Amino acid sequence: MYKKKLHIPKIFSNLECSIFKLYNLVMCNLYTKFVKFLEICKEFSEDLVTEAGNVRRPGPVPRFSDLEVISLSMAAEAEEIDSENWLFEAKLKECRSSIPNLISRRQFNDRRKSVSGLCEQIRSRMANHIDGGEDYFCIDSKPIEVCRVARGKRCKMGRTGDFHKAPDFGYCASQGSYFFGYKLHALCGLSGVIHSYDLSKASVHDINYLNDIKPLYHDCSIFGDKGYIGAEIQLDLFETANIRLECPYRLNQKNWKPTFIPFAKARKRVETLFSQLTDQFLVIRNYAKETCGLFARIVGKVSAMTALQYINYINNKPIGRIKYALI
Repeated sequence: MYKKKLHIPKIFSNLECSIFKLYNLVMCNLYTKFVKFLEICKEFSEDLVTEAGNVRRPGPVPRFSDLEVISLSMAAEAEEIDSENWLFEAKLKECRSSIPNLISRRQFNDRRKSVSGLCEQIRSRMANHIDGGEDYFCIDSKPIEVCRVARGKRCKMGRTGDFHKAPDFGYCASQGSYFFGYKLHALCGLSGVIHSYDLSKASVHDINYLNDIKPLYHDCSIFGDKGYIGAEIQLDLFETANIRLECPYRLNQKNWKPTFIPFAKARKRVETLFSQLTDQFLVIRNYAKETCGLFARIVGKVSAMTALQYINYINNKPIGRIKYALI
C-alpha cells in the first residue's frame, strides 16, 4: 500500500540551534554553577573561614572545604535537584573529574547540615550588599507541607529529637485548606531581596514572627496582609523600634479605610518571591526525613536565590530575573 511521505519542516535554524546549545551549556551545567557560586562564597566569607575555606574547628582539615559544600548545595538547588541520590548518581558523574576531593553522599548530607549557619551568614551579607539601606519591607508567610493531612499523625519527623521543632497542623487562609508541616516567614525589601526569614510550626500565628524581627530592625515601614492586623503589636513595634506596620483594613473593622494602592502593590513583591521559590527551587517538595535536614535545604534554596539575584545585581540586570542570571 502506498504511504504518503511526510515532509518534516526545519523548525530551528542554525543560529537558534547554537543559542540552544549555549543555553544548555550555561544553564544546565552543574559544574559551571558550582564554580560561580564558589567565587561568590569566597568573596563574602573573608573573616568567617580559614584560607582553605573551612570553619575554624579542632580536628583534621577536610579536603573538600565547607565553602565547596555550600556552593555544591546552592548549585544543586539552582539546578532544581531535590534528590541527593539523583545528584550524586546522575548529575555529578558528568563532572566528577572536574571536582577534586569530592565527598560521598552521606558526608555531603551531614556536612550541609553543619554548615547551614555559615551559609546563612554568607547569604545575609549578599542581601545587605544589594540593598542594605532599605527602609521599606514586605512580610508574609507560606505553608511548607511535610506530608498530607491524613498522614500527619503517623509522621515521625521531629519526634525523635526536640518536640518543639516537630511539624504541626495549621490552616492557610489564602488557600482555604488545612496542612501539616511548617510556615516559612519572610521579610524582603521592595527590590525583592529576602533580608530575614524563619521557619515555625504550622499552628503558630503569623503575628508572632514580628516579635523576632523587632530587635533586628528600626526606623522602617513594614507592609503586611490582614493576618498581621493587631493594635497592640502595631503600637509595640512603633514605641520600641519606630517600626510602622501597615496592614489593610477588614471590611467589618471600625473606621474602615480603603487600602492604599502603592502599599498593596509593594506587598506583591514577597508573593512573587514565594512563587519563585515554589516553581524554580521546589521549596514545597522536600524529601527530608529529619527536621534539621529540612531546615538545611530551606537555607540552601533561599541562599541560591539570593546568589542569583546578586549575579544580576553586579551585571546591572533586573535582580528578579533569576532564571536567566547565568546567561
